[in-house]
Amino acid sequence: MAKKAPDWHLFKAFLAVAREGSLSSAARVLGTTQPTMGRQVAALESALGVKLFIRSLDGLAPTEAGTRLIPSAEVMAAAVDAALRSASGDIEEERGTVRITASEVIGGEVLPPILAGFQSLNPRISVELALSNRNEDLLRGDADIAVRMVRPKQGALVAKRIGRVDIGLYAHRRYLKARTMPRKLEDLRQHALIGFDRDRAYAPVLERMGVTFTRDTFSFRSDSDLAQLAALRAGLGIGVCQLGIARRQKNLVPLLHSELSFPMEVWLVMHRDLRSSRRIRLTFDHLAAELTGYAATSLHEP
Repeated sequence: MAKKAPDWHLFKAFLAVAREGSLSSAARVLGTTQPTMGRQVAALESALGVKLFIRSLDGLAPTEAGTRLIPSAEVMAAAVDAALRSASGDIEEERGTVRITASEVIGGEVLPPILAGFQSLNPRISVELALSNRNEDLLRGDADIAVRMVRPKQGALVAKRIGRVDIGLYAHRRYLKARTMPRKLEDLRQHALIGFDRDRAYAPVLERMGVTFTRDTFSFRSDSDLAQLAALRAGLGIGVCQLGIARRQKNLVPLLHSELSFPMEVWLVMHRDLRSSRRIRLTFDHLAAELTGYAATSLHEP
């Protein structure tokens, strides 16, 4: 065990190499040189008394000790980023940086126009947007505000229920032009379907509705929701889409919504300690108002 805690910049170098897989790529990310990266990693190894990387065919791979260190280094990086954001603007001023995290679809399709409106009103507030389908940890500072599709359980978080978005099956008119319109769920077996590759996160939801899809069911497979949405728009097959997004696309045709559709709640979340920050509060309130409007367009007709 190190007698003296190594400097943060050594852990920063280690994390960059672990993420990039080489000294040269990590150096480019951090804006330094390959020899400097090598010296910093060697200094951390010396301070900790362990070997952190081994050479592999693909570059530098973390050793067992290096692999164990990665989560702790990521926590440190998140804490440093949170501290920098906190210091980027006075608590009562309308300036500084706000980091938002959201799912791929919400972040890629819904938030950009909302954030454009926000920044036109608040030009001194910079926005960082992280897209991830896993829930980032607001308690350790991974982000300031999160748009989540499940209700948070941590007591230290402030959560506002935005509403509900419904998800259903769609196909592009181009795809349906040369095929018979499916009239019942069984007809889907005769169609090209768009779905997951290795990530079965949504499979249990479908199974609870009595529908079972396996990986082999789909003719186009991707674990990226944005890639699936792009495939749907390109006419590659039948896939799922949020109603609020589909209604913006005149060429997307709803299919079998009376037989297969499912709702997802939308929650806006932040750490309760950030409520006194004006820039965070301004961002939170703007997102809440705009996302509520979006949710209203994302429901099945009664």
